[in-house]
Amino acid sequence: MGGELMQLLYTENHTPQVEISIKLNKQLYSGQSEYQRIDVLESEEFGRILCLDGCLMLTEKDEFIYHEMIVHVPMAVQPSSKNILVIGGGDGGAVRELVRYNTVERIDLVEIDPLVVEVCKEYLQTTARGLEDVRVSIHYEDGLKYIRRFENYYDLIIVDSTNPYGPGEGLFTKEFYGNCFNALTGFGTIVNQHENAFYAEDAKSMQRMHKRIAEVFPISKVYQAHIPTYPSGHWLFGFASKRLHPVVDLDAESWNSIGLRTRYYNTTLHVGCFALPTYVDELLRKSR
Repeated sequence: MGGELMQLLYTENHTPQVEISIKLNKQLYSGQSEYQRIDVLESEEFGRILCLDGCLMLTEKDEFIYHEMIVHVPMAVQPSSKNILVIGGGDGGAVRELVRYNTVERIDLVEIDPLVVEVCKEYLQTTARGLEDVRVSIHYEDGLKYIRRFENYYDLIIVDSTNPYGPGEGLFTKEFYGNCFNALTGFGTIVNQHENAFYAEDAKSMQRMHKRIAEVFPISKVYQAHIPTYPSGHWLFGFASKRLHPVVDLDAESWNSIGLRTRYYNTTLHVGCFALPTYVDELLRKSR
């Protein structure tokens, strides 16, 4: 009797009615930390995949889009940023992009789960390679507690968090954004992943997030990128600052003179990514 080998599939629900499935070659790692389940999977189409508590965090094929957009957008507005804080981001992708800037003097990475860093260093070296840079200090603690200790210190804060529930829940509160405001220097900027606006439940999370940030920061804008494996493929980021406007204060000449090679970000796209679809604009206005 003939038969077929069982096909391994990774399936994630984006809504109760919508799911994404990716064919897998094999599972490379599965473990349970104090905080969450961590899986590393391998696929033909997307390369290696990192999942936390069953949710896809990144794939080797499209992670460059997310990490370039969360780092180079604020860095092109404020290329002189020297002290930078990354909260979350234990996969190292944001740090990898930041260490490409010779002008950056210090990067503090605050990740609550040491096992995420350990696993990514072993299985996702394309994203984690920047973690070994001498300017990087890793702090294994709660970002909400860490940020309370600082005042007028960081030029840029990147909140590279998971979803607004579970271990990352505290990173979406008004208290947290207020502490970030205090920790930033006079021209300081905070950038965070902002969910998507396409699916109803995600849109509500996005609105709550934007409302809380806008209550704290005088300048609060949202920008977008296309990330194929994230829910809806249309992903949003928040840019908030004490004084700097992300388009008006874009220093394209300085950023381009650095000569960084990127695959998604460029300074023309930078201007365009803040021009949002009408339905997203309307959701943001309703959140105020």
